[in-house]
Amino acid sequence: MSGIYIHIPFCKQACHYCDFHFSTSMKKKDEMITALCNEIKLRKPGVNSNETIKTIYFGGGTPTVLSIDELQRIIDVVYKYYQVADKAEITIEANPDDLTEEKIELLAKSNVNRLSIGIQSFFEEDLKMMNRAHNAKEAKKCLSLATRYFENISIDLIYGIPNMSIDRWKQNIQLALDFKAPHISCYALTVEPNTALPKLIEKGKIPSIDDSLAQKHFEILVESLENEGFIHYELSNFGKPGYFSKNNTAYWQGKRYLGIGPSAHSYNGKQRSWNINNNVKYIKALQQNLLPREIEDLTITDTYNEYIMTGLRTIWGVSLQKIEKDFGEKYKEYLLKQAQKHIDTHLLFLDGDTLFVTKKGKFLSDGIASDLFLLNLE
Repeated sequence: MSGIYIHIPFCKQACHYCDFHFSTSMKKKDEMITALCNEIKLRKPGVNSNETIKTIYFGGGTPTVLSIDELQRIIDVVYKYYQVADKAEITIEANPDDLTEEKIELLAKSNVNRLSIGIQSFFEEDLKMMNRAHNAKEAKKCLSLATRYFENISIDLIYGIPNMSIDRWKQNIQLALDFKAPHISCYALTVEPNTALPKLIEKGKIPSIDDSLAQKHFEILVESLENEGFIHYELSNFGKPGYFSKNNTAYWQGKRYLGIGPSAHSYNGKQRSWNINNNVKYIKALQQNLLPREIEDLTITDTYNEYIMTGLRTIWGVSLQKIEKDFGEKYKEYLLKQAQKHIDTHLLFLDGDTLFVTKKGKFLSDGIASDLFLLNLE
């Protein structure tokens, strides 16, 4: 078991673009923490006694809406029931408006050793458009404080924001670089159905998403960060050597992990499971010592498709040797046949027995991967 992901399903307010599971009501916070701790305990029998937890990752929602004591209570339960590696990477996602100097100092004294800070933009107009809880001043202040206490910091930015000029995007990148964070994650703004964003676009309050602008932003991003010594190790992630996210890297490399909390997903190599995405039902189930989850047995084709998707997004690519060994000769033949047109158009290339996306193909890698998927070969 490579790691444990813990979903904290609370936020101060709803960002217009976010479709993750969360609630803006904190009424059930204490019951939720008790339920999370109980799920951590109840999931222990599914983990081999010799397996070591190498990463603990608090995502959400906004984990920093919890106090240090509340976070530490959850961490202590993990340490009580699982074998945790000596230098485990323990990450907490944070919003700038929660990161006072006192909170950062307390986090630095806890087991947490990595911060992932949701800046999204350093500009007021972007933050207001996205309905972020922080402002531009708080974005800069929290980073100048955080870098005093933490070495391992990741900054989140969003590109492809309507009306964001090339110049403003370049300034966003430069401001992130100025804080010397060793990891930067960048995501294209996307219109998810169950969010406020499509309604605001429909009413003409926000312009439509421009894919060609997003692609230009992405190309500038890749060039700017690679020039500064960052390695573009996954489609949305850039790290200095030694600072790749160990938690996320484990996902992309198909390692086993546990997901704790409402809506959290788990993977054990043969099955994928996911918890109910309803806070009240999640809490009620755990109060009765029941695990509120669904389990899906993965077919060989499911596993193949997932490997293609994750492999093409990363610097590790897709190994033909692994395809043949894990899935069989016919899968390898199918992959090469499907990949040929993308090789011909310089979106994919073969290096030895590993298939990679080209620089030109990176922005399109998810679409290319879906073209290599198998619907069924069994």
